[in-house]
Amino acid sequence: MADQGFDVVILGGGPGGYVAAIRAAQLGMKTALVERENLGGICLNWGCIPTKALLRTSEINHLLHRLPDFGFAAVDAKFELDRVVKRSRAVAKQLSNGVAHLMRKHKVTVFDGSGKLTDKQTVAVEKDGKPVATLKAPHIILATGARARELPGIEADGKLIWTYRHAMVPVAFPKSLLVIGSGAIGIEFASFYLNMGAAVTVVEVLPRILPVEDAEISAFAHKAFERQGMKILAGATVKSVKKGADSVTVSVATDGKTQEITVDRVISAVGIIGNVEGIGIEGSGVKVDRTHVVVDEFGRTGEPGVYAIGDLVGPPWLAHKAMHEGVICVEKIARLNDVHPMDVQNIPGCTYCRPQIASVGLTEARAKELGHEVKVGHFPFIGNGKAIAMGEPEGLVKTVFDAKTGELLGAHMIGAEVTELIQGYTIARTLETTEAELKRTVFPHPTISETMHEAVLDAYGQVLHI
Repeated sequence: MADQGFDVVILGGGPGGYVAAIRAAQLGMKTALVERENLGGICLNWGCIPTKALLRTSEINHLLHRLPDFGFAAVDAKFELDRVVKRSRAVAKQLSNGVAHLMRKHKVTVFDGSGKLTDKQTVAVEKDGKPVATLKAPHIILATGARARELPGIEADGKLIWTYRHAMVPVAFPKSLLVIGSGAIGIEFASFYLNMGAAVTVVEVLPRILPVEDAEISAFAHKAFERQGMKILAGATVKSVKKGADSVTVSVATDGKTQEITVDRVISAVGIIGNVEGIGIEGSGVKVDRTHVVVDEFGRTGEPGVYAIGDLVGPPWLAHKAMHEGVICVEKIARLNDVHPMDVQNIPGCTYCRPQIASVGLTEARAKELGHEVKVGHFPFIGNGKAIAMGEPEGLVKTVFDAKTGELLGAHMIGAEVTELIQGYTIARTLETTEAELKRTVFPHPTISETMHEAVLDAYGQVLHI
């Protein structure tokens, strides 16, 4: 083991960390990346990517049970769980290997182990309790991510009570399960297991599911899920969990009444905790607020030369936000002249359930809270020819404009492939587009994207197809 000098050392090889490493290398910095587990972090290995592989399988399973609608006949279509899981893991491995290739391509030095600040310009790396290297750099970026938060008394055991990790690699398929939490992670797993044939109950402590979404989209999703057979208990609290030999009995309180629900498995999806332990920030100028590191708009902590990005810092806790934070942080370190802080209101959010959900900007309620006089447009998928032809007529697009300036304040969507469509509105917000430009934009026909145009027209009383 020897001391090694770098311009930048990055702790954590997730989306924020590895993208920061690539950008630093592009800018001519000698860069080191420290990763204790898998390149790509949670996102590529245990989050965004493998869950989408699973959800794709559940979409296919759903379609297989609708074959007569499309003129097909098939007998005894079924899935093999081990092959479903194997494909998901293979997709994750392929992309993790891809990140390793990118590190080699950009000549980023990767250290396999856990990194810890020993002073503001030194990182000690060790693996299995043994020292690996001592790294020195004037700039150190913390990108150690986050892990699942666990409720007291409902800690995951990997057998009966699962976190997202356990839910991705089930040994046997549960006939029934209960999901605690209806954010993106909870709803995605609820949707996956429901569409694969399980009986699913979702418990949400707040008054409505998907609480960060616009209220109309949340209500639409609630009805859609219930039509699919999902049981939803909003405004409900899990009081206790009793484990059996191969089942769990959950006591749930709703409207002052308590009911007991027995299921095969429980998935806990109640948020995340920043990985602030063991990285050497104690006693430094790095401040922590509710397990997340406090930073300014360029990722700078209270300790000069130490930065933080991604899930380790504030919301929204999204991979694409972490990537852009990494780029902004590194470009600021490089003293580029055109570095601008990220506007979190222009970060799209996506939930890959069925139907999909996507949004960017302000909800209608939030826009009004901030004092905006608003114009609101809606357009249902049932009025769109492509959606009907695809057999996906369930959906809605909602736009929120400032009535005085025409600024697009927010856009909210539910339906097939809206996670791909939302970027159109995101670009519009980034370019500070008003309703005038959006109304004049020609959308191709027949496409689902036409619903986006119609929702703009509807806000101004010009909708064409409803």
